[in-house]
Amino acid sequence: MRRWTAVLRTPVGAGAGLLLLGVLLLAVFAPVLWSHQANAIDTDHLLQGSSAQHWLGTDNLGRDIFYRVLVASRTSILLALLATSIAVVTGLALGSAPAILGKRGGRIATAVVNIAVAFPGLLLALFFAVVFGVGAKGAVLAIGFAGAPSFARLTQTLVAGVAERDFIAAARIAGVGRFRMLVRHILPNIAEPLVVNATIGAGGTLLAFAGLSFIGLGVQPPAYDWGRMLGESLSGIYVHPAAALAPGVAVVIAGLAFNLFGEAVAKGLGVPAPRTRWTDRTPEATPARDDDSDAVLVVEDLHVSFPGPVTPVTPVRGVSFTIHKGEIVGVVGESGSGKSLTALAIAQLIEPPGQVRAAELSFLGAPLLGRLPVRTTAAVRRRLLGTSFAMVFQDPMTSFNPTKRVGVQLAEGAREHQGLSRRAAMDRAIDRLRAVRVPAAERRARQYPHEFSGGMRQRAMIGMGLMGAPALIVADEPTTALDVTVQRQVLRLLETIRTEDDVAVLLISHDISVVAQICDRVLVMYAGRIVEDLPATELATGARHPYTRALLAAVPDLDTALDEPLAVIPGRPVDPARMPAGCAFAARCSFASDRCRAEDPVLVDQVACWHPQAQAEYSSFRTGQR
Repeated sequence: MRRWTAVLRTPVGAGAGLLLLGVLLLAVFAPVLWSHQANAIDTDHLLQGSSAQHWLGTDNLGRDIFYRVLVASRTSILLALLATSIAVVTGLALGSAPAILGKRGGRIATAVVNIAVAFPGLLLALFFAVVFGVGAKGAVLAIGFAGAPSFARLTQTLVAGVAERDFIAAARIAGVGRFRMLVRHILPNIAEPLVVNATIGAGGTLLAFAGLSFIGLGVQPPAYDWGRMLGESLSGIYVHPAAALAPGVAVVIAGLAFNLFGEAVAKGLGVPAPRTRWTDRTPEATPARDDDSDAVLVVEDLHVSFPGPVTPVTPVRGVSFTIHKGEIVGVVGESGSGKSLTALAIAQLIEPPGQVRAAELSFLGAPLLGRLPVRTTAAVRRRLLGTSFAMVFQDPMTSFNPTKRVGVQLAEGAREHQGLSRRAAMDRAIDRLRAVRVPAAERRARQYPHEFSGGMRQRAMIGMGLMGAPALIVADEPTTALDVTVQRQVLRLLETIRTEDDVAVLLISHDISVVAQICDRVLVMYAGRIVEDLPATELATGARHPYTRALLAAVPDLDTALDEPLAVIPGRPVDPARMPAGCAFAARCSFASDRCRAEDPVLVDQVACWHPQAQAEYSSFRTGQR
């Protein structure tokens, strides 16, 4: 309300509001007040010019043009708004289709939009006018469907931008359906540009409708609008210019009112937030897991591939590991090594045309890839990923929907999967915020994500995963955007959750020192494969793969000489689209042989290397990497 008040106090806001209000009031009351004067025929005063009795003169039947312009405002504006509504609704449906219909239906809708956008809007309007017939109804449909493609393209672009955000992925993991995802998470985040373009587009629609009436395809006698009046008066414009200019000026003023209103909306639009105040209640007990298996996650021979120019590109190739209850497993490697893609594949977040295949991919004993009937698999994924799987994304700013309060977003999963009421779900959300050490949890639950610091947002994201009974937390670079102090707090929080609730954690990071602090095991990935699997306690002294040692050597410590350059790994990571024949690390490894360049080593004795280095060689390796 304060924002709207501030906007209305500006010249543009006040002018737009008053002008549009005047136009709308005229459209409502003009036919009631002046229809008699507008339709009165006076054969004694045909085609007269402006006078005190007739301000804008009369037409060929002696009817007062001024009153006819006023009365025609209802027909012109009403039909323009109807056509705009058709354009917006149709464009919104076509633009949102990929988010609702999936891959095949989305492609069809996108193809329809692409074809329609290729044609000029005026040409489409004339085509549809012929299809739907001459008259007001046909003109409304013609202009509405002609304006839909541009609005659909805008919607497609906005939806695609929001659909890639982390909070959408989090909602998908929580089991939110496609339609609800669109209504609750996507549309509120793109509402502002859509509303602005709709209000501004109404002015263009008004002009287009006047154009169709001007050429005789719109409103038909005895009805009339501004466009028809302009067409009837055009022949006498040099003798009686006021009769032709008056409806044209009316079109300009009304169009200007809609455009200015759109500009005001752009400054003042804010998405309303829930006003319900929540009180403290004891949260309902969370159902315990009924799975007694020690293995929480089993991954065997996981591959993730995408279409390439010639052959498919496979940035994750043959990844295998198992995580047990209460175990914290770290995954380290340079950017592009496949860490995040592995996590996304486990969370079922790889979108087409990406493909995921594995010999086994199971969570709490249930397969996540198609070994069950389609409906059963979908139900299993929805239940498990929504209640027992939590994912913490690397960017805390994009992990939450910016248009909804934090507590509402945490409560959504509980309402969706546990059947809690709105109030009980909010109580549960407040309790989970307290569990992750968020101070003043009840007040914080009513705040928006931008009111949280980076560390608070990361804690709240972890709290979202704790709304159910998580068996596994996948933390993808959870400390990347945080300072050292907050980073330590988040790591301690993950360790506390593991200890208290026996939760398994998969911690992904490019910082090997962070992983060494809290993990039980460390998986080292390079070029989409696990090249070494070793206990975290042996990471500093027992690493055998040259790449693992190179990562360790690149981390400065208290013994690092200040007058020498920092250690770096020579060369650059391999391109997944140009994978070499042998070991992917051979070109950067000082121990590589001809066999390394010809044969790709497999993971044997927890290391994938033809020349694993012994501990005695570690010091010379560290020195050689400088």
